[in-house]
Parts: sequence; C-alpha cells; structure tokens
Amino acid sequence: MLNPNASCLSSYLIHRSISVTYVGTEELAHLEMVGTIVYQLTRNLTQEEIQKQGFDAYFIDHTTGVYPAAASGAPFSAASIAVTGDTLADINEDLAAEQKARVTYDNILRFADDPDVRDPIKFLREREIVHYQRFGEGLRIATDRLDSKNFYAFNPSFD
Repeated sequence: MLNPNASCLSSYLIHRSISVTYVGTEELAHLEMVGTIVYQLTRNLTQEEIQKQGFDAYFIDHTTGVYPAAASGAPFSAASIAVTGDTLADINEDLAAEQKARVTYDNILRFADDPDVRDPIKFLREREIVHYQRFGEGLRIATDRLDSKNFYAFNPSFD
C-alpha cells in the first residue's frame, strides 16, 4: 500500500511542538482514506488480475488486506521516525514530511484516472499543503523567539 503519511504521523504523535496532535490525528485519517482506496481497488481482483498487475507477492502475504508499506514494498518501520527533541530540527523534519507526502500524492495523480481515486487524493494533497503552511508558521514563530546571537548554539526546547 502506498503510505505517504506514516513517517510524519509517527513523528507528530511522538513530539508535540506547535500543538501538532491535531495534525497527527488527521494523518491517521489520511492513512485510513488511502487504505480504503487501496482496499476498494483490490478487493475483487481475480487471480489472473493479481498476477498480471504484479500484486501477487503482496497478495500472498496480505491477501487484499491493507498493510502499511511504501510503493516499493518496504514495510513501514519506526526507523523512519526522525525526532531529535530540538524544536527547530523537528519542525523542519515535519515540513519535509509534508512535502514528501505531497509529492507522493502528486505521483499518484500522475497515474490515476479514476475520479473516485483522484478526488480524495487531491483533497489529501491539499491537506498536506495546509499542514506545511502551519508548520512554516510555527517555524517562524519559534525562530522569532530565539536569541539571534545564539541561533544555533542552544536547544530552545531545553534552554
């Protein structure tokens, strides 16, 4: 299953800079929506369709159940979570995660022609852009509150 949200979701739920709990909750909904789309597209596949479309290895392990994995087949792992405890580093990681999710949705849209797939993916893409904007605002607020003479000399989460 394509899984653009798993890394950023885990990061949000672990650290809570600029009240990201609501974003983490929304990312759970994104996973559910993408999982539902994948399930709806695969639930009635015939054995021939499964093999023809290269879905057979996945099917052997998971049938048509939704298993969080990258398009390459790499399963989600907590190793993809990048949390430092440093507000600036973590917000920048969140910004990157939102952009990576947006790019994944862009790539899905390049391949999908079914409006029942495209419309919710467009919606999810828009939400990633909004999240990116909110994290950008949070980064600006955090950097505005730093002592500019010691910008990188201390961890604002502790000092």
